[in-house]
Amino acid sequence: MVDFTRRQVLSQSVAAALGASVIGVASGEEVEETDTPGAPSVAGSLKRFSTTAFGAEVTGPFVFEDGSLLYSLQHPEGENPEPFGRAAVGYFSGFQFEFDGSNDDFSEVGIPDTEEKQRQVRSAAGDYEVLIQGREEIQGGEERLGVPQTPDGVDLTALNGSSGGYGQNPDCNQFVATDDEGTEGYLFTNWENYPGCISRVPISQDESGEWSADVGSDMTLNVVNTEPFRDIGGTWVNCYGDLSPWETMISAEENYSHPRVSYTHTVGDIVESGTGVGKIGGCQFWNRPNPSEIGEALGDYVEAGDIEEEFTIQGYWSQAGVEKAAYYLGADTVDQTEDGNDMTLIDDVYPNPYRYGYFVDIREPAAETPSPMKYYVMGRAAWEAPDIQGDQRTVYGCSDGDSKGIYKFVADEPIPEYDNTDDIAGTLYAPKITNDAANAAEAGQRNSPAQTPLEIEWMELGHATNGEAAEWIAEYDDVTQADYITEHTEYSVDEIGTDVSVSDAVREADLTVLQSASGNQSYITNEDIVEWAEQYEANGPDGVDEELRRIPFLETRAAAKEIGATIEFNKAEGVDTVDNSQPGDFIYFGISEFNDDLANDTGDIQMDRVDGGVVYRGVLESDYNVSTLEPVITGPDFTDEPEDANDALRNIDNVYTMRDGRVLCCEDGFGGPARSYPNDGLYVYQPTVTVSANSAAVGSGSTGTVSLTASSLPAGFSGARLTVNVSNPEIASITGVSFPDALGLTESSVSDDGSSATIRVADVNTNVQSGARDVSLATLDVRANGGGTTDLTVSIEQMDDENGNAIEAEARNGIVVGGPQTVVGDAAPTDPDGDGHFEDLNGNGRLDYEDVQVLFSNMDSDSVQLNTGAYDFNENGKLDFADVTALYEEVN
Repeated sequence: MVDFTRRQVLSQSVAAALGASVIGVASGEEVEETDTPGAPSVAGSLKRFSTTAFGAEVTGPFVFEDGSLLYSLQHPEGENPEPFGRAAVGYFSGFQFEFDGSNDDFSEVGIPDTEEKQRQVRSAAGDYEVLIQGREEIQGGEERLGVPQTPDGVDLTALNGSSGGYGQNPDCNQFVATDDEGTEGYLFTNWENYPGCISRVPISQDESGEWSADVGSDMTLNVVNTEPFRDIGGTWVNCYGDLSPWETMISAEENYSHPRVSYTHTVGDIVESGTGVGKIGGCQFWNRPNPSEIGEALGDYVEAGDIEEEFTIQGYWSQAGVEKAAYYLGADTVDQTEDGNDMTLIDDVYPNPYRYGYFVDIREPAAETPSPMKYYVMGRAAWEAPDIQGDQRTVYGCSDGDSKGIYKFVADEPIPEYDNTDDIAGTLYAPKITNDAANAAEAGQRNSPAQTPLEIEWMELGHATNGEAAEWIAEYDDVTQADYITEHTEYSVDEIGTDVSVSDAVREADLTVLQSASGNQSYITNEDIVEWAEQYEANGPDGVDEELRRIPFLETRAAAKEIGATIEFNKAEGVDTVDNSQPGDFIYFGISEFNDDLANDTGDIQMDRVDGGVVYRGVLESDYNVSTLEPVITGPDFTDEPEDANDALRNIDNVYTMRDGRVLCCEDGFGGPARSYPNDGLYVYQPTVTVSANSAAVGSGSTGTVSLTASSLPAGFSGARLTVNVSNPEIASITGVSFPDALGLTESSVSDDGSSATIRVADVNTNVQSGARDVSLATLDVRANGGGTTDLTVSIEQMDDENGNAIEAEARNGIVVGGPQTVVGDAAPTDPDGDGHFEDLNGNGRLDYEDVQVLFSNMDSDSVQLNTGAYDFNENGKLDFADVTALYEEVN
């Protein structure tokens, strides 16, 4: 993404290209002179595929069906030689990934150690060929690519006082194929500015494998300049995105303007203290004339003695485009100075802040006019990226910026099954990191993020439908700049500009908003958020007043912070899994900088800082939940010599998981410290091979199976020797081992008490090909001897590829849950009517009220949660308190 917030840019020309003032971050001077253990490091291998041209980030990677690769050249330095001096999207001609899981399909490009190398896009495989460039003429010269317009066709770049940057910041790219071969279709590109832009360009591949774009086609559009987009308010800072399982572009709105409170503060802090001074966030000035100039005005108020000391208002700067959004929607343009509005009120058409900060789905992508919709029910944030899982219900998203969150949404039904998108219903969750990092820090044992997984519990924020959220948002559609004054002063509209100057009225309103407990009363008030949190704590997320149900969907960050969720992530800039992901697949989260709120002395995390960032990996569980994030790539901590970090991944931005399990890692750290060269690069991460025992729930006295699987075998497989141990054979024991037919030589032995099994396998007929994924090595028969949970521990004694070289592999343990049993005496639950559901939870042979009480009391236990089929009495595919209600109805 375009980093408008917290990174120092060393070149003024680069700042000009961004079209925004770039406010500083973690520089080398701010870094404590202490080393972070394990920084930099990689669990697997990392190989540099490309470095981009001077001044540019690497954004928007996309890999076509045949393995061709493209990415965006975002805001390059204008003095670079053509074609690298203009924003563009290009592909690497003459190169295709082989999808065998190995980085052997390309050579590593060297570091750009001369100015000539630094001013071009380089790779060791293929040549970067430009497909489209920002501001190219489209629609017969009536528009320019990546540039939004007013309804009467005026480019926003033509408006005096423009926030700039339009057509210079291409980010996400998604290709929607229109033929079965995947050689023709539309390239959708996000253009990251405020207001935002999304373009659609027809592209095609010829028989020689070369791609070309038809920019002159009538089907080439800035889709935001169409009426369906204006009807939903347009878009805001379109950053990264995703290709949905139903083959549509999902664009993420990175709404940096949304913070109500700055950094670590909560809304409760403001209400309790009775003032927003030192705590208030930028969104509270959205409908102020010249909203982004509140920062400068604050200095004037301090100098005048109205406020004691100056402070940072988080996100205020990103509102420089709010008045441009008004013109985009059709407001009459007012007189502009070089810095902005001359204090003329915009009171005819004004953007609603609650319409921005969502995932935008471009339905009917090949239609003459595509149809957009926003997933309001998935929460409002500075979304960098969404990732939709293979169940088409579970969505993970990460919010960019300082002190932000990663979030989860789970739809009640698969999203494509809703005929009307207003009916999409689901539950929004925020993370709670449960590591005891705070106590470790207090004890002087601050952990390294390179060595410490994050354990997550997900806190339910609320449940709603998309239509409900849309109705809540629409209530704020008529708020204008006039309301900013009339809500916070005694002046009427008629008095503004006559009895009192606009500037004096704005000053009075500013001080009210800054110094009051309520904040900006044109929108949701601080007291409303605190009241929601109090009712949430007392009654749960479903027990709040109807009027307050909107709070977690429209004020997601503020609501999550108020109930103690871990909203501490700094620049969460990427999340991705393989397409059509399944349980057991990896999901990757990129945290561009591990500092500030992640490394302070408060909060849930409190670890060592790594200014170069961390890439985390989780495993999708049976219900697509993620409960643990382990660090697999750790960037430099910026304290070492630059040359020591030359080959390390610095400041991760987009992550893109290819179908063979490798991950493209893009950098967003141009000009920062830690390396001997300024350029960002694209790296390819090859994960370490993992050998996993899956988990199983086995009925008491019954036998089930546990598979032993290798995640990927890029260099093939010749054989392995493994041991699996059961930690508590009184709960479960191994009774036998079987093998797939593909493995020619197999041998196993099981201990007398079933506590362990040794396994030897050899692929003598070379049936396991190089690049094979999810390879079955063996299947264990396990018997449940009692209720409870026991670990299955895997030990890899030897594992070789097809050439006899040792495979670097890591083991992943599984668990066996004996039962279904909820520990009621020694009796196991039974299924009295043989329908597959264990209604008799207390094991007395019949269904009675005590069974309902047992289920209610044990909802969170492993023996219930890992037995969905046994206890899903309402048959909605998950375990929840509705199952308690369904069982109660059976009793009655």
